[in-house]
Amino acid sequence: MSRNIKIFDTTLRDGEQTPGVNLNVKEKVMIAKQLEALNVDVIEAGFPFSSKGDFLAVKAISKEIKRSTVAALCRANKKDIDCTWEAIKEAVNPRIHTFIATSNVHMKYKLEITKEEVLKKAVEMVSYAKKLCKDVEFSAEDAYRSDPEFLCDVFSKVIKAGANVINIPDTVGYALPKDYYKFIKYIMENTEGIENAEVSVHCHDDLGMAVANSLFGIMAGATQIECAINGIGERAGNAALEEIAMAIDIKKNSLGVYTNLNTKQIYRTSKLVSSLTGINIQPNKSIVGANAFAHESGIHQDGVLKEKSTYEILVPELIGINNNLGIVLGKHSGKHAFNMHLEDMGIELEKEELEKAFNKFKELTDKKKTITSKDIEAIVHFKKYFNETYKLKSFQINSGNHIVCTAAVEILKGDKLFTEVAVGDGSIDAAFKAVERAIGMNIKLRDYSISSVTDGKDALGEVTVKIMDEKGQIFVGKDISEDVMEASINSYINAINKMIDES
Repeated sequence: MSRNIKIFDTTLRDGEQTPGVNLNVKEKVMIAKQLEALNVDVIEAGFPFSSKGDFLAVKAISKEIKRSTVAALCRANKKDIDCTWEAIKEAVNPRIHTFIATSNVHMKYKLEITKEEVLKKAVEMVSYAKKLCKDVEFSAEDAYRSDPEFLCDVFSKVIKAGANVINIPDTVGYALPKDYYKFIKYIMENTEGIENAEVSVHCHDDLGMAVANSLFGIMAGATQIECAINGIGERAGNAALEEIAMAIDIKKNSLGVYTNLNTKQIYRTSKLVSSLTGINIQPNKSIVGANAFAHESGIHQDGVLKEKSTYEILVPELIGINNNLGIVLGKHSGKHAFNMHLEDMGIELEKEELEKAFNKFKELTDKKKTITSKDIEAIVHFKKYFNETYKLKSFQINSGNHIVCTAAVEILKGDKLFTEVAVGDGSIDAAFKAVERAIGMNIKLRDYSISSVTDGKDALGEVTVKIMDEKGQIFVGKDISEDVMEASINSYINAINKMIDES
């Protein structure tokens, strides 16, 4: 009999701990709503006690999500638990996710308490959380490096205290698949009352084993996998949701398991997370990378043209990529035709989002003769979740290999127009300096990247800019345009606007 595996997404909690990622409340809510469209079972919305921003984001997500369980992380102490409950109590299906470390190295050097004290605190805090929330998950931090007998004792007692879910993380990504399988199997066979709880696995990718370990975990009997979109997270990241989802989908007969995911939402979710976090997806990334369904070898191309299954074990349509729509729209296409095409692509937008996307589409049709599905996809995934304090009105660049690069910009702030000129080491540097002079700010640029998101000579370019404020906080700005200079300046202004909006 096939078993249902629950998918616990931690993109908004562990994923946001990726260095350089800083999402605002609106962006987190948008990702959460897309995760619900993907039909994940549990959305870990954040760590409310860690910051006011996280608390507000978790609270906002709790009000928006209607089907998925909304979980929030907290340490095993009353202040954390109270704060977490306050953030999630309005959710339709709330879950308190509390944790404490159980490995010798963590207990000795981080917590500086004994095994007995850890056990006592774990039981007391699970019991306390249970009085507030009917759904409680307990995680033993650094479980894989913990004493198995002690771990079984902790798990049996927290289950008795009311834990609905026990999580067995490989916190530092140390395990190999066969060893993790044996470890989970031991816990399953030696924990009293484990049949009364869901068993979850949470694997990190420090040795590149996160997805494999997660799959071996469910083979050993686990019923929930904790993962993140695009595998983002601390250090080398988490198990990638899209890889786990498709491995289970393709191998469900041999694994004897299935998920509730709507896999046709995978690609859109991946692109949204990439766009908002500013973390580009590597081309050879499994499932969602640009090369995932590309074939360079002549032998491979010949085989695929004759029969796709010769070299493709899954088709792009399974994850929501439609490669058969071709050139579809032009400058005379109306909003209805635009919306119909979005529906053909499996994309549903709310009224306000549709209006913004259509306006961007009309801007593009003035500059580009034919619009493809890839163009539309890029437009839809490009969103602004911040107040636009400054807007670019116009720019002019004068550059060459034997002259000093000069940039002139006109920047609007409400009804006020600011005009400035600057020189720099190249057109990008000159343009950014002109923007800084116009708005009267000195900005620290951390990263600049550009990539082509569509095909052909008039391809859309996507520019990502990362800037840093005085506190070391990173802000990401993006823009798309067939003019890379325009996209560059707008992405810089977008990053500045986001920094102002959140200061």
